[in-house]
Amino acid sequence: MKAKEEKIRYYSDFTDDFEVTADQNFELNSDYKWVCTDFISKCLSVLIYSLAILFSSVYCPIFLHMRVKGRKNLKGIKGGFFIYGNHTQPLGDVFIPALTVFPRRIYTVVSPANYGIPVIGKILPYLGALPIVDSVKGFKELSKAMETRLNKAHPIVIYPEAHVWEYCTQIRPFPKTSFKFPVKFDVPTYSMTVTYKKSRFYKKPKMTVYLDGPFYGEGNTAKEKAENLHQKVYSTMVNRSKQSDFEYIKYRKVK
Repeated sequence: MKAKEEKIRYYSDFTDDFEVTADQNFELNSDYKWVCTDFISKCLSVLIYSLAILFSSVYCPIFLHMRVKGRKNLKGIKGGFFIYGNHTQPLGDVFIPALTVFPRRIYTVVSPANYGIPVIGKILPYLGALPIVDSVKGFKELSKAMETRLNKAHPIVIYPEAHVWEYCTQIRPFPKTSFKFPVKFDVPTYSMTVTYKKSRFYKKPKMTVYLDGPFYGEGNTAKEKAENLHQKVYSTMVNRSKQSDFEYIKYRKVK
């Protein structure tokens, strides 16, 4: 019998993208609304998000073999906050944070390319997507939308690694850029580290999600606080990632 080949993916840089959407260069319309306030949009949002939670309550435990540790760290946090996670599941990363902090409703910062995905792209606004647009107007709209959601005590999820590396067990270096948001809005920050352990019963690994925090930036300036916050979150995620003991997909740098 021929030995089963290992799943190995080779990369030259940490920004390499292994998941390409149907329309990678999709651009949002100039009149896109980051926060919809009309009655129909609100109803659709409640309905679609509720269905997503129902789906995640089945998909995450059964197909991803997921469990969560650290929910107790949310105790006492009344307002909104930011969550930074490692990007390791093409589909699951839509649902993992929602289930992790349930019953709180999340909003997630995403690339506009995700809107080019058939069917899913159409419902992203109702699932709580907050697209990043590379323009002054887009940044202002994103910032206003974040403030609106935080003021209503909603968590905002950011995947600072940007690109999905499925079942990756290492934490890739990520920039300090996005950490200016929790500093700007003066809200707590959490790390959400997905780890993978070999399963005795399943081909795919067991998933354990560690929720750590709250973290706050320290320093005399906004820049210093963002850098300090980045260091705290990154080092925590790296330490948590050491709990992984199984590479379902191996990532190897091209020499």
